[in-house]
Parts: sequence; C-alpha cells; structure tokens
Amino acid sequence: MITLRPSHERGAANFGWLDSRHSFSFGNYYDPTHMGFSSLRVINEDKIAPSQGFSTHGHRDMEIVTYVLSGGLAHKDSIGNGSVIRHGDVQRMSAGTGIMHSEYNASSSEPVHLLQIWLLPDTQGLPPSYEEKHMPVSETPGQLRLIGSRDGRDGSVTIHQDVNLYAALLNDGDQIAHNLGPSRWAWLQVAHGALQVNDQTLTAGDAAGIVLTADLDITAQADGTEFLLFDLAAA
Repeated sequence: MITLRPSHERGAANFGWLDSRHSFSFGNYYDPTHMGFSSLRVINEDKIAPSQGFSTHGHRDMEIVTYVLSGGLAHKDSIGNGSVIRHGDVQRMSAGTGIMHSEYNASSSEPVHLLQIWLLPDTQGLPPSYEEKHMPVSETPGQLRLIGSRDGRDGSVTIHQDVNLYAALLNDGDQIAHNLGPSRWAWLQVAHGALQVNDQTLTAGDAAGIVLTADLDITAQADGTEFLLFDLAAA
C-alpha cells in the first residue's frame, strides 16, 4: 500500500527569514494523523534567507540528519564541530544525552535550501556525536546511493537506528527497482523533479509512505529528479 503525502498538504511556517514545510507534526503544526512514520519523526523542507538561521539551541535523544539541496549551511556545536555543508554533503548529529548547536545560512546573498530529518534513536542516553561526509549523488547517477545506515557501511554516515537511507539522482526515463524485504516500510521524499513509484506519481515536495509492499519500481519523469528513500523497520 502506498499512501501519498502531497506537498501542498504539509504543515507550513513562514517567519520571513525561514520558509518551512513539515511532513509531520512539528512546532505549531499539529496533525494527529501525521505524527511520524516508523522511527521517522521530522522531515522539514527549509529555505533560509541569506545570513539568517537558527541560533544556539539544544536537542536530546534524537538522530538528526541534514541534507542540503542548494546553498551552504554553517553548523557549530557544543562538542567542537564547525563547518559549512553543501549539496552532496550528509551531516549526522546524534544528540544523545544533550547537544547545543546553531545553523545559519553561510551566504550573505543566496538562500539555502535543505531537508532536516529527525529519527528516534534505537538507544537513549548515547554520548552526543557528529559525522559529516561528502557523498554526491552526481557520482552515482541512475542508482540508489546509501548515505546513512546503522552500521555505516559503504561509506555512509552511521545512524543509531534500523534504517537504510538512500539518495538518488535520475534523468527522465531512468528506472530503479528496490526490494524492501519482510517487515520493512519505506518513506520516499521527492526533492526535485518528478517520478512514478509503482502506480503513483510524485512531484517535488511530495512524499509516499509505503507499507505491505515489498517491490518498488521507481521511474523518473523529468531530468534532474532527486529523492531520498528511507528503508525502515515496520512499526
């Protein structure tokens, strides 16, 4: 079964400096029918104005993955990390027992566009930690590229949860097949372009929650189609 989450039905918040769309309940947006999906709790599509951002704030017991779509995001945290992440970079921060961080648009002239993802960890009270890797999907066009996993295999960042997180960049007509295996769910989030997954069509900003469906057939319907695929344990 594939359930669409259309882009225009997401929660929205616009503070001038931040234009955000929420796939799941977040902040002032509350929808009891969209509280999360398996271990996924947040997928926010954020557009941050030049030189603006989130001042220092704290998190606990959450796996936070940031995937930049365009521009640069400047990160600083209380365990000594500081960098600018751009498209092709994948950042994982395990908040664990507690971490403070800030995130700002690194540019004074261009917006930054990103997906911020939160997953519940499989273990609470972990030491806070940080990881960042450059894994551009342009290096593996037409394929699923593993960018996050529980065991950090194939050069992916390590996420403390039973999840395989893939990214892909396809051109019109490219096809990908993915088997979820038993007791697995999937969430597919389209960043750019358009695609068909089995018999459902999705465009930029749309998502699909997939349960009780083992075989996924994904076909791009536009050049430059970019998406994330979360292969998750069934809830």
